[in-house]
Amino acid sequence: MLALLTVIGGLALFLFGIKMLSQGMEQLAGGKIQEWLDKATNHPIKGATFGAVATALVQSSGLLMITMIGLINARLLTLEQAIGVMLGQEIGTTITGQLVAFDIGNVRFVALALGFTMLEFGSERRWQRYGQILLGFGLIFTGRELMAETVKPLAANPMVAGWLEQMGQTPLLGVLAGVILTSIIQSSTATTGLVIAMGAGGVITLPAAIGFIYGANIGSCIMGFLASLRSSPAGKRASVAQITINVIGVLLFLPFITPYTGLIERTSPDLARQIANAHTIFNVGVSLVMFPFVKPLTAFSRLIVPDKEETEAPKITQFIDDHLHGVSSVAIKQAARELDRMGLMALQMLELSQQALLNREDDTAQEILRLEREFCDPLCDAIERFVDSVILEGGVDSLERKRCFQLKNVNVDLERVADHTENLAEATQDCIYHEVPFSNEAIVDLSRLFEQSHLSLKTALEAFRAGDVELAKQVLRMEDEMDHLTLSVRQGHLQRVRLGVCHPEADVLFVETIRNLERISDHADNIAVSVLRKV
Repeated sequence: MLALLTVIGGLALFLFGIKMLSQGMEQLAGGKIQEWLDKATNHPIKGATFGAVATALVQSSGLLMITMIGLINARLLTLEQAIGVMLGQEIGTTITGQLVAFDIGNVRFVALALGFTMLEFGSERRWQRYGQILLGFGLIFTGRELMAETVKPLAANPMVAGWLEQMGQTPLLGVLAGVILTSIIQSSTATTGLVIAMGAGGVITLPAAIGFIYGANIGSCIMGFLASLRSSPAGKRASVAQITINVIGVLLFLPFITPYTGLIERTSPDLARQIANAHTIFNVGVSLVMFPFVKPLTAFSRLIVPDKEETEAPKITQFIDDHLHGVSSVAIKQAARELDRMGLMALQMLELSQQALLNREDDTAQEILRLEREFCDPLCDAIERFVDSVILEGGVDSLERKRCFQLKNVNVDLERVADHTENLAEATQDCIYHEVPFSNEAIVDLSRLFEQSHLSLKTALEAFRAGDVELAKQVLRMEDEMDHLTLSVRQGHLQRVRLGVCHPEADVLFVETIRNLERISDHADNIAVSVLRKV
């Protein structure tokens, strides 16, 4: 019993090391993962290369699969592109196995000590990330050694020994065991690490280990399958494609396991290395075999998961999806893209409000009210929930947390801008219903205020989109200009009221319009300040 608990403890340490290593690598890469993805998926070979590199970085094909389902749901990735990435990730998953097969001895303790020191006492974020990677590296090998040392007494148990011997004679049992174990711990990398540790301890035969590896590949599809259950049809198709690739790969290799074992034995005298090589050659072979069949795989997935016949309500969001949980750098970038989309709509509503009010267009005013009700309010709520529930709850570092608060603040400002355009639309309807006229001088002044607030908001959005500090400073100067212009317009309005040039009933609507435009400019200023402060 103690040996079993020790093996489980070693596996837990191994998993924790993988998690630390992957988080450190992801944070070091930052938002570049999304940039690489954008550039990589325009060609299948580039997509496969990205899949291999990204999986090697994040140390989890399941996590990458969940990310891809989120991007497919957000219409940022096609199924054909995703399949290319999947074939690459099959290769990327073998990197950890090759790494773990090395016997680094006491070097792991140096990695643990150095990694902890850099993580806890590093003054720069970059060095802290290096420390996290080193610490994860040390934990992986410490967990591996712990498992390798404790599987020997565990394998001495007659029941366990008989089970391992039977798997060596019947590899299909090893496949089944690999599927079950990987489904439980939800990491094919951890299963591979455990099998390599068993090989290092000399308690498993190569045929049984190969069966385990085959099963782990199928079991790795479970995370993607579970993520796809509540996904769009496109997301479900991606999961079907992944399962198809891995099942076909196992069916192709399983009948030839005996000659395959003989081939692998020639690659190295060390059993742990043989297991790692078996994993690598199998996954690379499957990817090469399946690569010419990307289009048929796409067609097959569409056949298994057809489009829904019933019409669905149009999706409010375009770039964010709950399946991006756990990949903070990608999720933050997608939230910023969604927020930029919200800003462009708010800018359009401001343009429409000027057209509606100054030209007395009731249809345009109603369009503004519709956009506020059906687009802006739901989108703002969706962005806020995504940042809170998907990004922040998924675990972020201090800089990412700061960026999340910046996104939330900008979201609030844009929602307020939309609210002010709604006020302007309602003012338009009041003008039309009560037949309230504006003097020519008032229309000229309002036009100047509309143009200034529009320019401030447009520049603020550009500054936010690019993170441009100079543009943000320009918005602050525009806010000062808006204050002076507002004061001048108010003084001109008071003079016209005293002289009787302006209609008395227009007084309140004119003042309220000035207030709304002034507040829109204030929110543009807030966005610019958030760019300068990064929060």
